[in-house]
Amino acid sequence: MQWGLLPRRLALGGLAQHPAGVLLVLSGIPVPRRSDHQRIRGPLWIFCIEKTLFILAYNGSMPALRNSWNLVKASLHVLGQDKELIWFPILSVLGVVVVGVGFVVPLFTAGWMEALQQGGSSGKTLGALLGFSLYLCIYFVILFCNAALVGAALIRLRGGDPTVGDGLRIAARHVGPIFAYALLSATIGLLLQALSNAKRAKVVGHYAASIFGAAWGVASFLVVPILVSERVGVLDAVRRSVQLLKKTWGEQLVGHGGMGVFFKWVTFLCIMVCGLGMFVAVEMGRQNLLLLFAGLGVTWVIGVALLSSALRGIYTAALYRFATEGQAGGLFDEDLVRHAFRSQ
Repeated sequence: MQWGLLPRRLALGGLAQHPAGVLLVLSGIPVPRRSDHQRIRGPLWIFCIEKTLFILAYNGSMPALRNSWNLVKASLHVLGQDKELIWFPILSVLGVVVVGVGFVVPLFTAGWMEALQQGGSSGKTLGALLGFSLYLCIYFVILFCNAALVGAALIRLRGGDPTVGDGLRIAARHVGPIFAYALLSATIGLLLQALSNAKRAKVVGHYAASIFGAAWGVASFLVVPILVSERVGVLDAVRRSVQLLKKTWGEQLVGHGGMGVFFKWVTFLCIMVCGLGMFVAVEMGRQNLLLLFAGLGVTWVIGVALLSSALRGIYTAALYRFATEGQAGGLFDEDLVRHAFRSQ
């Protein structure tokens, strides 16, 4: 396993929409690949602007943006009633940092780095084990905090007043299935990455991985609320998720029209504003201004990632409640929830 490929595996595994994943894959922003850089003509910043405009044109139709904003507003109302929910994404980021430190320190203190640098079969085996273990631990921390968030959000949507402790206790009661789901998701993410990087059929493999990844994302959309609400195993939870989706939103699901469009616009606005500011600062030779825009950009992206993670957890809980109880909660427009998924 090559350590440089780990961020891309995290993106395919579905962590790019989570603040902890943002720290590794830049909030899921499609980054130019090496083949793109080989085709760059002119300054890199012009290429980045062109790439940004293309992505916005592809993902940012006005109806989709309007629906995305309506979902953001409804979820914000729930978050406004329980501001403690924002702590779960923060705890997730802190947990990922702790996991990262827990893996980095032994690399230099236990002689693992020397073994990796020596190569050979033992070095490759150790690298693969460490890479997958790191990947699995990150997945588990993120899913555990996400389960705590969804559990607390379900309490609020049912009229309760949850605390951070309530959410953590809910997740702790289901720690076994959550770990099993992390193991399953991590394995699928690695398999999709291997398919995407297949040398013999690189183009076909890339598109096949994208298709299967999207299908897995839809099929597993309700797994977390099912795990924290129903006494089922991880495979039964996946089957239950598919059944609820088909029963509530129809058989021909092709995608989820969630709040991702809105947050893509916000993130790309940050890139444009801060990137332009940094470019001007470099042209003017103002190092303090450059650091100001760089710090603003990092703060903006992390803040948006934390907020979007909390709102997505609330929205997932609302969709699960709508699918199982017939109502999403008073703050969500049921017509908006009813059209949460796109059909063929």
